[in-house]
Amino acid sequence: MPLEAAHALAPVGLGLPIREYLLAGLTAAVVTFLLTGLVRVLALKAGAVAWPRNRDVHTTPTPRWGGLAMFGGVLAGIGLALQLPALRLAFDYSDDVLGVVIAAALMCAVGVLDDRWELDALTKLAGQITAAGVLVLFGIQWAVFWVPWGGGGESSGSLLILGQGQGVLLTVLLTVALVNAMNFVDGLDGLAAGVGMIAAAATGVFAIGLVRQNGNDPSAYSPALLAAVLAGACLGFLPHNFNPARIFMGDSGSMLIGLLLAAATTGASGKLPISVTTDGTDIVALFAPVIVVAAVMFVPLLDLLMAVIRRTRAGLSPFSPDKMHLHHRLLEIGHSHRRAVLLIYLWAAIVAFGAVALALVDDPTVVLWAVGAGIVVAVVATLVPRDRALAVLRRGSPTRP
Repeated sequence: MPLEAAHALAPVGLGLPIREYLLAGLTAAVVTFLLTGLVRVLALKAGAVAWPRNRDVHTTPTPRWGGLAMFGGVLAGIGLALQLPALRLAFDYSDDVLGVVIAAALMCAVGVLDDRWELDALTKLAGQITAAGVLVLFGIQWAVFWVPWGGGGESSGSLLILGQGQGVLLTVLLTVALVNAMNFVDGLDGLAAGVGMIAAAATGVFAIGLVRQNGNDPSAYSPALLAAVLAGACLGFLPHNFNPARIFMGDSGSMLIGLLLAAATTGASGKLPISVTTDGTDIVALFAPVIVVAAVMFVPLLDLLMAVIRRTRAGLSPFSPDKMHLHHRLLEIGHSHRRAVLLIYLWAAIVAFGAVALALVDDPTVVLWAVGAGIVVAVVATLVPRDRALAVLRRGSPTRP
């Protein structure tokens, strides 16, 4: 539908539908919270249980399938949005949400089967690629990309117009990468849900900024709606999943988070006003979920690389499992389970909202100073476990009589 018609039908005088986004996200959170208990009972009866392994942190059998409850929460949030005066217009001008729901259902189904019967890697990869293909079929794909060269005048870069094949390839690669990355970081109670919530919230803030830049055009509502309901679903699942976890999200949850993050990011890329993309900050913000997950994964990937080299030189299999991930390292230096997770939340929030702020705040110097201060706090909190800090304070305090 033409842009003029969309503006004419948009709710007059309501401004940005922020309250409706919050209501949709809150609905997703409440429904997820309520469904998780039921799903836990179902998983126990069906035998979808994570049994402790040598490289796992948990020591007791724990049911999976938390992703089912999260998917139910996402559907509830989207269903409510259909009834709201502003957000319902998003469904009239775009099939993005419908395509994402179908892809998410497929992704969640593959995860449910894997949580119960442990599918092989190729089968899961085929499911991930198929889900990404569904997004492409509904028109959710990258079309333009910023490169830091070729700009003229005040521009610091130029836009690369992607061909159909290039856009499809980038969309599929990003989706599969985020799906597997979220699965990779799901190693501590509450870790994947918290990181997913932070990444979704940051993406939602940026997507709402795009709605404003597009003149409150309803055709730009979808990415922020997807981010809002995903953040709500993660929030609703956290009380059941935070240490000590009573249920795991399993692959059904971690792959669902990755897919929805990729869908929100890719959908938002199609709403970028061409005139504001030439400095690259919008592209950085769009990749905030990727940057967050990459930051969380960096240390364990480095550890894994060093472990492979070490095992190969020792004549062992390079694929032998071990406790070399970031969360394992934090536990080793003295952090508690909960503190390790909260520290990763802190790092994820600094990276995600820092990337988004660069695109939304006019003065990048303020953002860089704020991010720098946050990094200093995070570094100190990471390197000095609470028990060690308290011991130092006790040694430096006067002796009590």
